Amino acid sequence: MTLTPPPLKNDCFALPAGQDWTPVPQIHQLLQQRLTPIAQVKSMPAIDALGYVLAEPVLARRDNPPHANSAVDGYGLCAELYGEGSHVVSCVKGRSAAGAPYLHDVPKHKAIRILTGASVPAGVDTIVLQEDVATDGDKIAFNGPLKVGSNLRKAGEDAKATAEILPAGRRITPTDLALMAATGVQSVRVYQPLRVGVLSTGDELAEAGSEADEHQIYDANRPMLLAMIARFGHVAVDLGVAPDERNAVQTMLESASSEVDVILTSGGASAGDEDHVSALLQDQGRLVQWRIAMKPGRPMALALWNGTPIFGLPGNPVAAFVCGLVFAKPALDLLAGKGWGWPEGRLVPASFVKRKKPGRHEYLRARIREGRAEVFASEGSGRVSGLSWAEGLVELPFEEAEVSEGSLVRYYTYEDFGL
Repeated sequence: MTLTPPPLKNDCFALPAGQDWTPVPQIHQLLQQRLTPIAQVKSMPAIDALGYVLAEPVLARRDNPPHANSAVDGYGLCAELYGEGSHVVSCVKGRSAAGAPYLHDVPKHKAIRILTGASVPAGVDTIVLQEDVATDGDKIAFNGPLKVGSNLRKAGEDAKATAEILPAGRRITPTDLALMAATGVQSVRVYQPLRVGVLSTGDELAEAGSEADEHQIYDANRPMLLAMIARFGHVAVDLGVAPDERNAVQTMLESASSEVDVILTSGGASAGDEDHVSALLQDQGRLVQWRIAMKPGRPMALALWNGTPIFGLPGNPVAAFVCGLVFAKPALDLLAGKGWGWPEGRLVPASFVKRKKPGRHEYLRARIREGRAEVFASEGSGRVSGLSWAEGLVELPFEEAEVSEGSLVRYYTYEDFGL
């Protein structure tokens, strides 16, 4: 038998003839259709809920402000009684202060001393600034006309009792704590954080910080992915390193699936002799998709193992990082109850030149300097230094693209993805 070699393409990302590669948006759609929140729900005091994701909408328990109050130090009266010209008005005895309200009605043609934040008594619909008033202690003099409602905050103008103030799926912020406190919310229903395990695979890996022999490389992916998961707001669980042995990988997946909600693996997701992750997922799991038309990150597995979602990320650090942002991050948001989230990014002029073939999305390590996107000198997936050098990613579309100096490209900061 004579072997005939295929045409030389010199491009490891070239799309094989007749191969149906799936574009990034279709993978996003697939994930949104098939994934639902899996995080457990619990009740907890609202003041302790910072960083949790709401499982239910939050309703105000009372109006905010709970009563009409003054926005300034001044004098309260009925504005419609005072038109153009100067006016002298007698004041009632006493005053209204925050926490010490005036408990009587203010008669017509009378004014009352009122301080910032104080409840507005009946008979008052407007506050005159103290700077606009002359007084002898018993009477005030001011010029009209007055505008009804000036310097007065209406009850419930910020939030009405029983109104929705925060939606389900929102990750609670410090300002949300203020809003819930102001509207009397005592407890909320939230999703518990996901437990996300990270498993590296490969006999060639040495533990970061240890001594490695000349045939080993340090495991850079695991500490990177664990840190990313923590930044995303989940509980990161270190599952260690699995050797290149099918039974060992299977045992570790079995154990991990009972301990965590989601598993991220790196390495072993391609189709080589030692790519046991994809082989196991194909044979015994539920493999959804793992040939994705993007660079970097072509060999990626998306699957279920004993009902536990697995994201089989590529072994090369750059590809693992990009796939973690492009697929794992929005999917984890959805599984955690936060809903699918994909950043908009922004269009910026390029400071680089590149011609891109059609048929795949590409993500370039990039940063902004002098208002323009510059990209790392190499596109190699093993160049870890480029991840640290960059501050975000430039996304090139599925279609053919020719980027020149000044062309607009879409740029995402790392912060856009929650890092």
